[in-house]
Amino acid sequence: MARESIANARSRSIAIFKALQLEYPPVTTFLDHKNTFELLIAVILSAQCTDARVNMVTPALFDAFPTPKSFVNAHLDDIKSAIKSINFFNNKAKNIQKTCEIIINRFNNKVPRSLNDLITLPGVGRKTANVILGQAFQIPGITVDTHVKRLSTRLGFTNQNDAVKAEFDLIKRWPEDIWIDMSSLLILHGRTICHARKPMCSDCIISQHCPLSTTE
Repeated sequence: MARESIANARSRSIAIFKALQLEYPPVTTFLDHKNTFELLIAVILSAQCTDARVNMVTPALFDAFPTPKSFVNAHLDDIKSAIKSINFFNNKAKNIQKTCEIIINRFNNKVPRSLNDLITLPGVGRKTANVILGQAFQIPGITVDTHVKRLSTRLGFTNQNDAVKAEFDLIKRWPEDIWIDMSSLLILHGRTICHARKPMCSDCIISQHCPLSTTE
């Protein structure tokens, strides 16, 4: 794809956002939760695991461990048993327990609301932090998961393999007030149409804006 002018890049980016916004219903988060703490734990569990699987596990998990203190006081094996169907459950159980300890001791039993604080928690990277900031606190950020990264590359928004570098490319594309919604829309479109192995270009409502589209 030839290098776009800044004006064309912005125009195409906004057109894609508007088309996806019309196609998909408003989305908050794909993970079931009742409060910010539950969202944090659910997002930690969702790394390299489907949201559907996480949503199957978390109701019983939060019934057993509803607060940071309950996770800290629990035997680690009991946490592992509760999440054993989740990928990498051993490490995630350790991270969750340590995260809860930090939340109690450093953050007055509350989930922190800054990116720099969130990424100090075990199991929390920039992607997880941006989900928490956007969905719990409405603080703008773009979440670069596998779907967002794939679509952004195909659409010519970034050529970066590193998620953090890709994030910085993407935040230049849209006004800050649509970053949260844009992340959710790209994820939905990636799950529904723009699949990794075989994108459904003939059914894609943004194909005219995509340099890799196979449609005429």
